[in-house]
Amino acid sequence: MFEFAAAFERAAALILTWDADLAEIVALSLQVSLTAVAIAALLGLPLGAAVALVRFPGRRAAAVLLSALMGLPPVVVGLVVYLMLSRAGPLGVLGLLFTPTAMVIAQVVLVTPIIAAIARQVVEDLWAEYEEQLRSLGTTPARAIGTLLWDGRFSLVTAILAGFGRASAEVGAVMIVGGNIDHVTRVMTTTIALETSKGDLPLALGLGIILIALSLTINAAAFLAQDLARRSQQ
Repeated sequence: MFEFAAAFERAAALILTWDADLAEIVALSLQVSLTAVAIAALLGLPLGAAVALVRFPGRRAAAVLLSALMGLPPVVVGLVVYLMLSRAGPLGVLGLLFTPTAMVIAQVVLVTPIIAAIARQVVEDLWAEYEEQLRSLGTTPARAIGTLLWDGRFSLVTAILAGFGRASAEVGAVMIVGGNIDHVTRVMTTTIALETSKGDLPLALGLGIILIALSLTINAAAFLAQDLARRSQQ
């Protein structure tokens, strides 16, 4: 109990003094996750909307696939990206393995289905509500994609925040493709795993506290976004 209290006290000191190593790890974590979520949103939002509105062969199967991919095992994604970026892989010539870019790629693969699946449901619900009005204005489903994405922007913020939550908490995939290299690819989740296994609890606890605070902030933001969406529809 005394050792835990001492470790917690040192962890608090690291946060309050904003230790250089801790700050570097947090900054890289946010850089990787925010970049991945931005790319995933650019890909996932129009993809989900297209699956919701555009009629094409296999559309129902595509919708089911998007939902299924929300539960992709991170270690499997990490393995696939590793094989693609390794020297023997098709993208090995780019030399991206064990870099922050490789970690971004892995997180994009994980997050895009989440954003796309939620966007599909949101746009599908909006189309069901406004279809008659939009068709009366001569708008086809494909042309309505931009309008419905904008109309559902508050609900879609929730999708993006859910993606960021998944990305920021990811361990397996980024460990495999990033290598957890000190001062290069070490992020919060991989550092917590490493430092705990080494028995160095203060840094692990400090990063854990920051990660929990980040998670609470994300959930609060998602709640506020949903509340704004409900108010805008009233």
